[in-house]
Amino acid sequence: VQLQASGGGLVQTGGSLRLSCTTSGNIANINAVVWYRQVPGYRRELLGTITAAGVIRLEEAVKDRFTISRDNAKNTVYLQLNNLRPEDTAIYYCNSLVGALRNTWGQGTLVTVSS
Repeated sequence: VQLQASGGGLVQTGGSLRLSCTTSGNIANINAVVWYRQVPGYRRELLGTITAAGVIRLEEAVKDRFTISRDNAKNTVYLQLNNLRPEDTAIYYCNSLVGALRNTWGQGTLVTVSS
């Protein structure tokens, strides 16, 4: 099952964006959805995880500014980005935990934060 991120764009420093993660299947059946980001030329960085039961874990570097949620009725997992900084500029990806471990990725969504 491949997941796709969307909702990126250009935002000013201090602004917010909400990214969406969808799939052609039933996202409620995915054990864990993970969010990563990648700056071209650098390694992917884990941002956080949400399990099917709704347990959320965010990495220390972003936990004060980013949140993850899910709406199974809309078959969507969200990544809310707040108080964005230029260093948050990256391509953001969502994936299942299994897909991430297999290193198979869908198309991400570009977030650009202007100073």
